[in-house]
Amino acid sequence: MIREAVFDDLDGLLELYTYLHGNPIPEKDGRLSGLWEKIMSDKDHHIIVAEEDGLIVSSCVCVIIPNLTHGQQPYAFVENVVTRPEYRKKGFASGCLSFARDIALKESCYKIMLLTGSKEDSTLRFYEQAGFNRNDKTAFIMWL
Repeated sequence: MIREAVFDDLDGLLELYTYLHGNPIPEKDGRLSGLWEKIMSDKDHHIIVAEEDGLIVSSCVCVIIPNLTHGQQPYAFVENVVTRPEYRKKGFASGCLSFARDIALKESCYKIMLLTGSKEDSTLRFYEQAGFNRNDKTAFIMWL
């Protein structure tokens, strides 16, 4: 099942995120609780999850960003695309990205942007098969 995350999904998401660049599970403290509440209350911040047998197996984040150009249409930014290794190549991440696309269309976005740090051909082909292209824009990152 592909759906938007609910408040009780935090533990499952944090466990899934350990597969994203080796992220450790953060300490459960007031800072984490406040951040989770802020994300969950933001109507423009969508955490999309794929659930199988009660386990969150894949996810992505889709943020809708208001915009003053392009006829004041917003755009969407997709980040944190991740799937548990044993569930890869089964359509879960594609389903999450499709769900993000549906949100972007519903919100009248004129584009969706996605960045990846991967240089793996299989990963880049996956994003192209999902409808993204790597030819139109050049991304630059400044790490802070």
